[in-house]
Amino acid sequence: MISRAIEDTELNEHIASLPHDGREVFLIADKSVRVSVVSATRMVNQMRANHGTGLIETYVLGQGYIAGALLSSTVKGNDRIRLDIECGGPIGGMSIEAWASGAVRGYLRHNPIPLEKPIESLDTSLLYGPGFLTVTKILEGSRSPFSGQIMLEHGNLANDLAVYFQESEQTPSLFYLSIRFDRKGRVWGAGGLFIQALPGCKDEVLDRLQAASSSFADLGKALSEGISASEYAENEFRAFSPEHIAHIPTGFSCPCSRDHFEGYLKALPKNEKEAILNGNFPLVLECFNCATAYSFSKEETENLFREDL
Repeated sequence: MISRAIEDTELNEHIASLPHDGREVFLIADKSVRVSVVSATRMVNQMRANHGTGLIETYVLGQGYIAGALLSSTVKGNDRIRLDIECGGPIGGMSIEAWASGAVRGYLRHNPIPLEKPIESLDTSLLYGPGFLTVTKILEGSRSPFSGQIMLEHGNLANDLAVYFQESEQTPSLFYLSIRFDRKGRVWGAGGLFIQALPGCKDEVLDRLQAASSSFADLGKALSEGISASEYAENEFRAFSPEHIAHIPTGFSCPCSRDHFEGYLKALPKNEKEAILNGNFPLVLECFNCATAYSFSKEETENLFREDL
């Protein structure tokens, strides 16, 4: 992956003033509930720079990246998790992949999102429309991935993820995805919250958390003001005796490389290689997940195909 430069000097200075992105994990309420808090201002801004997204695309895909970073708290080691949405609305869908190590990548199926008229709010329900949400865990050493799927009910990623965990994993959960824009439409703060009941959690604890969630401080705003994810969790869950158990750096990262695309080209059938050589150059291949473009001259391509032609 090649990270594209964020050209806005003021934005760069603001990002540099903030704590580093990361996922903070806590146990609360006598270790009966797990809370993951993600700070993701750098990640969402780098995603925007690479994918060249407008404001609404940044909001939708940024929420997907934050959700991926939160979902990766449910896997470990070299495991990864994928969030896929297929829908009939203008978004078309998205695909997000996140590793337990904190790396996140992914893309919108329609960028830019085709809109008949400018939207007047950040209500995403009409943008999604009917569709499906699928969560897949790819576990190291497992012969096949584990997948669960629900129909979209809300057209709101946080609410639909909560439905997924309730229906597919029978786990009461709450998601909060927050992106704060400044007056110029720049991402000034971004983060998310994932509250997950553990086995044995009492209903009264869930009721207290549900009541408390209505008065949570705006996470994106708090992060934009330099409050860390740990500080946010300690403040908002003080009544539940939070115990910090893990810190994992998070960021936009993709394992694609020029070597990977060279291998892809070499593995093409002979007729496709011939068609490529008869086409236009340079040959440019782009990674969907990070929008990195790899360019190959005709001479380079001929050298790659030399053994088969």
